[in-house]
Amino acid sequence: MLKPMNDVELPGQSVLAGQSGLDVRGLHAPPDELAELARAAAGGDPDASSTLVMHLGGSMFTIVRRVLGRRNPDVDDVAQDAVIALLGALPKFRNECGVAHFAHRIALLTALAALRRARVRSRWTDDGDETPEDLGAQDVENVSSPLATTVTTRRRVLVRQLLDELPDVIAEALALHFILGYTVDEIADAAAISPNTVWSRLRLGKQALRRKLEGDARLAELLEMRG
Repeated sequence: MLKPMNDVELPGQSVLAGQSGLDVRGLHAPPDELAELARAAAGGDPDASSTLVMHLGGSMFTIVRRVLGRRNPDVDDVAQDAVIALLGALPKFRNECGVAHFAHRIALLTALAALRRARVRSRWTDDGDETPEDLGAQDVENVSSPLATTVTTRRRVLVRQLLDELPDVIAEALALHFILGYTVDEIADAAAISPNTVWSRLRLGKQALRRKLEGDARLAELLEMRG
């Protein structure tokens, strides 16, 4: 089970984030304004809640879409769940991190939970295989050939599967670093843990990712075809 936000301890280009270069940390109001809005929203001010969602909703949606895949039909619903979770969590927010960090971590955890629920459902309905369309192959830019697109898509399949399989705190650290582009220090600040702990979790996550990529027969076949 994913832990509550205040209890969670939390190089190269991300195979999930695509090549857009979008920095979701820059899509919101100044920190002081967000903090004031968060305090007012936590106190039950509906106007403050609406304004806070206006500032943070877009970046939260982006995070959910990056985790689930652009063409995943559940993106809108999960993003809405994340916003509801944010508003519900505000009374317990104690300023351990910035409001934007808090909101983005809620979006990330909500998306990871949805990813795992979808994996459970797939075991009951089919074999769980995902098509390139489901995984946002159209997000990939500047690819040289359909084969290159297929390779990138297969990597995304494996990364999403890995996020589903990893322990919560490792999956969160990996996703914060590669999907949101957070630095080690930023993850440490947001999670109120030491940078060494972040490094340790990233190392474990990267090792698991390397094993999954190297052990996938389909990806090996594609890379051999590629040349």
